[in-house]
Amino acid sequence: MPNKLFIGNLSFNMPDGELNRLFAEMNIPVVNVKVMRDVNTGRSRGFAFAELAPEADMEAAIKGLNGKVLDGRALTVNEARPQERREPRGGDFGQSRGRFDQRGGNRDRDRGGRDRRDRDRDRGPQLY
Repeated sequence: MPNKLFIGNLSFNMPDGELNRLFAEMNIPVVNVKVMRDVNTGRSRGFAFAELAPEADMEAAIKGLNGKVLDGRALTVNEARPQERREPRGGDFGQSRGRFDQRGGNRDRDRGGRDRRDRDRDRGPQLY
């Protein structure tokens, strides 16, 4: 990711054009500025990425922008790093979940056991 900046601590109502103006005022040539937005609401997530033009000096851009106050917030600017690989969230998707297996059957009954509802139900004292 050569010449790509991470810009953090942005205001949540920051438009893309505001960052473009900031780079233009500081004479930092950019190819693309992208404010990251929430998929559902469209609201800014508080950070952005800026791809600098080949002739831009990344170190000078970082020094000039880091700590600069924009919309009442001090920006955090550094070189963007590649996104780290993450494990899937929400459980093990390769395994079946719950008591039903991938065929739709009941795993407890398939093993010769009682249904989980019957096993876990509090029946009180046995009458028979």
